Amino acid sequence: MNKNYWLSLSKQVINGYRLSKEEALSILTSPDNEIEYLLEAAEEIRYHFFGNKVRIHVLKNAKSGKCPEDCKFCSQSIRFNTAIPTYDLETIEEIVSSAEKAYENGAYTYCIVTATRGPNTKVLQTVTKAAEIIKQKYPTKKICASLGLLKEGQAEKLKESGVDRYNHNLESSESFYSNVCTTHSWQDRLKTVLRAKKAGLEICCGGIIGMGEEIVDRVYLALSLSKLNVESIPVNFLDPRPGTPLDTLPLVEEEVALKTLILFRFTNPKADIRASAGREKVFNKRRTDIIKVATSIFSSGYLTTCGNPIEKDIDNLTKSGFEIVV
Repeated sequence: MNKNYWLSLSKQVINGYRLSKEEALSILTSPDNEIEYLLEAAEEIRYHFFGNKVRIHVLKNAKSGKCPEDCKFCSQSIRFNTAIPTYDLETIEEIVSSAEKAYENGAYTYCIVTATRGPNTKVLQTVTKAAEIIKQKYPTKKICASLGLLKEGQAEKLKESGVDRYNHNLESSESFYSNVCTTHSWQDRLKTVLRAKKAGLEICCGGIIGMGEEIVDRVYLALSLSKLNVESIPVNFLDPRPGTPLDTLPLVEEEVALKTLILFRFTNPKADIRASAGREKVFNKRRTDIIKVATSIFSSGYLTTCGNPIEKDIDNLTKSGFEIVV
């Protein structure tokens, strides 16, 4: 392939063309000496739909650890000896206070996360009440919830309380998922996404790269998200957590990570693609290229790992000429 091919393909995508599996795979298998062409083409798509705008998201780990599920990448599973801090569900006041801090520091979206298979009555009541209070004070800001697998009617209650978006990642391709988790299926996750979507919630749904999957699994994940027409896609790069079954896997190579972000931009041109967990470790020389493709980042850390302070991210983005959406 050459520069003209990738630029031509990006223009087709801007005009509504959907990539085939073979075309999507060719992004990941392209030689490294074409990555600048790919980057320029992906940047064309990003700027067409989003201009130079960037959104900052902040996570709130409102209940840490003791999760009954066996997701092999996750240090919050009760099945693994990971020595992370564990605590029960935070109070409404604590959740609201963290939201106030996040928004005042420049966050666009505040995401409330609980380590659990799915929300019980207490979790749902606490999160919905907190969301009501937050929305009253910050009516133009986004609230996201990530509470696990949803039962019938729960998504509607979240929507009524003021939650704008629900996060539930597919994590990988359907065929690979059984290698990652056995306590629930990929289809279970998909059902939750569809329930949230039916209730009128925006969908935040992505995955983790580097769990031992083949590159074609990454393509299938990207195309699955395209079919779902999700609004937001967090692209995580495995940062192996000590004590988990995946703790010996290597970090994703930087060039591979960048091509993966480009894949998601080409296959999901209108989605808010977020460079998520692992970006601080995976990207070094290519760190400034992340936002040429992605349109948002997580700041102030992740669920059990550290990240950049929000002030540092805002300063770096502003100096690079990007506009922070607040």
